[in-house]
Amino acid sequence: MKEKPLPPGDYECCESGCDRCVWDIYREDLQEWEQQQKAQDSKAESQPVAQ
Repeated sequence: MKEKPLPPGDYECCESGCDRCVWDIYREDLQEWEQQQKAQDSKAESQPVAQ
């Protein structure tokens, strides 16, 4: 599993309205990470508990 993405640092965004801004990439990466977390949680819940 990959680590949770970090938001862009100070001065990484030029605030000029670029197409594919670093914030766009961050949001996409964060959404993908969240989906992976949900899939992992669902998989863990569906597995029987060993006793």
